[in-house]
Amino acid sequence: MTANHANGHTHDDAVEAVRQGARRRTFAVISHPDAGKSTLTEALALHAHAISEAGHIHGKASRKSTVSDWMDMEQDRGISITSASLQLMYRDTVLNLLDTPGHADFSEDTYRVLAAVDAAIMLIDAAKGIETQTMKLFEVCRHRGIPIITVINKWDRPGLDPLELMDEITEKTGLEPTPLTWPVGISGDFHGFLDRETGEYVELTATAGGAQIAPEEHFAPDEAAARVGQDWTTALEGADLLSASGDDHDQETFLAGLSTPVIFAAAVRNFGVRRLLDILVDLAPAPEARNTANGETRALEEPFSAFVFKLQSGMDSAHRDRLAYMRICSGIFRRGMNVTIARTGRGFATKYAQQTFGQSRDVVDMAFPGDVVGLVNASALTIGDTLYTQLPVEFPPMPTFSPEHFAVARALDSSRYKQFRRGIAQLEAEGVVQVLRSDLRGDQAPVLAAVGPMQFEVADHRLRGELGAPIRLEMLNYSLARRTDERSAGTLNAERGVEVLERADGELIAVFSDQWRLQSVSRAHPDLMCEPFMAAKD
Repeated sequence: MTANHANGHTHDDAVEAVRQGARRRTFAVISHPDAGKSTLTEALALHAHAISEAGHIHGKASRKSTVSDWMDMEQDRGISITSASLQLMYRDTVLNLLDTPGHADFSEDTYRVLAAVDAAIMLIDAAKGIETQTMKLFEVCRHRGIPIITVINKWDRPGLDPLELMDEITEKTGLEPTPLTWPVGISGDFHGFLDRETGEYVELTATAGGAQIAPEEHFAPDEAAARVGQDWTTALEGADLLSASGDDHDQETFLAGLSTPVIFAAAVRNFGVRRLLDILVDLAPAPEARNTANGETRALEEPFSAFVFKLQSGMDSAHRDRLAYMRICSGIFRRGMNVTIARTGRGFATKYAQQTFGQSRDVVDMAFPGDVVGLVNASALTIGDTLYTQLPVEFPPMPTFSPEHFAVARALDSSRYKQFRRGIAQLEAEGVVQVLRSDLRGDQAPVLAAVGPMQFEVADHRLRGELGAPIRLEMLNYSLARRTDERSAGTLNAERGVEVLERADGELIAVFSDQWRLQSVSRAHPDLMCEPFMAAKD
């Protein structure tokens, strides 16, 4: 082997990076809260044999927590607050599953996760159809050109008519739904499904509490008619209507973001989950060359590059460290290699590299394009950082959402002020909340800015429990923010119902009591800079 570069990146490395990248599928699950996202994540892990028993048990009193929901707040409330990274193996394909926060208050974190995936599963509650948060996340996927696989979940409960759901997908998203399976039995009476590719009836059998993989049996059409009678006839009629309308899967339109393959499932009973895994392997895109900040691309075979899309601390009380999640874009990652941080030009040693499975950690020695690796003790890294070896590169920055809720944070115990400052800095670095400061308020009273109020609850919970720095929050009467500059700051600060604060990255943020106040100030001072937050583009 002849090294192309000083660090030993070889022709063989380039070939292996491309080969291994082709085996990867990196995807996220997006949905409205309570659509069953964490349960689906658990079911996928079960079918990929990553766990031996699903964590969900019917009935809240006896419910176990799912492997991806590790924070005690998540387990108490039954919702996902943080993002989790799980790596699964199925049919010799490596599946990198990024579970995302389901609650709308954490949409900024979800947006960052979506920057790191190549496909998304849109999970829809059969009874509720496409809900508000799902549409918001769908728009992010559309903006980023992420192909979408649709799963109609909870078909074991009463819900909408399947054709009605197909019409809703078309009307609300503009995507052409192309069902790969069609339910046999109405919602609430889920026997199994018609596989539109083979024409077979796949019958599913529930297991106790949905803890084990649901057994499947395949029957020819004539056998299906004898087993389930009219339900099979109804399913065939629905499938015939789809075929007559041309609603058959087309890989080209799927990858172009024009159509979405659809399956029906009941994740809590592990129904339809194996079919979803097959779709991910057979249809979801593998990693490709990635756009850079200067409009060029970074090919998979080029030397190592990655970007940080999430920072997380407090995953384990025994590990007082910060984990930086990076998505590998090119080359081969080897634990211990020295990489360069594009933002600072400084080196970073990767001696401690891990892959996470929910809260648990395993050392990773080597990883490839599409993989997500956690770098430990990553205090030098920030969200959006590009890491590389040899050939310099920088990927587009992460967007920052416009906050709508604001509160002053003060330490309850003045003797723990050092812990308070350290904790605020940690939450700021992780993107739990935006932290705004001013000379007038001082460091002892930073302003926490959030997209949704539950972010304040998480900040308070973590500062109090994990960081030992309880706080008092004083809500401020501001409801929107705009970017501004030094020239405009003095005039804006003199206006009633307006305040200018500074973010850690040096950005000046003007906060206003309401839309009417913003309009009034803008009319009085049309030359001032008051720009809306802009999402970063690839």
